[in-house]
Amino acid sequence: MKSLRNMLMAMTVLLSVTFVSAQIKNAKTETVKIYGNCGMCKKTIEKAATVKGVATVSWDVDTKMATLSYDSTKTNQDEILKRIANAGYDSDKFPATNAAYNQLPKCCQYDRAVKKVIK
Repeated sequence: MKSLRNMLMAMTVLLSVTFVSAQIKNAKTETVKIYGNCGMCKKTIEKAATVKGVATVSWDVDTKMATLSYDSTKTNQDEILKRIANAGYDSDKFPATNAAYNQLPKCCQYDRAVKKVIK
């Protein structure tokens, strides 16, 4: 019983430290549309946009909406959206290059709306 209690306390402390270090100072939160298809897109979009302690992104597969949370003294929405575009995903503000889009796995190649696409 005592070892179980000690293990639970250790896990609580570990999780608390992880949560505190993951918080973003001067946080600004915005929601934007990012085009994609699947869970693999979600993983790639979130990985491309996340900078530890500076920016995190959560993308919803169904709505295609991303919630950006970032330290407004260290980055901005444009920088985050450019990183996502460099990974091959369009937003309404920054389309991906054709080269980046074409490197996406076939399941991640979403229908691109007729819009200005950077070559």
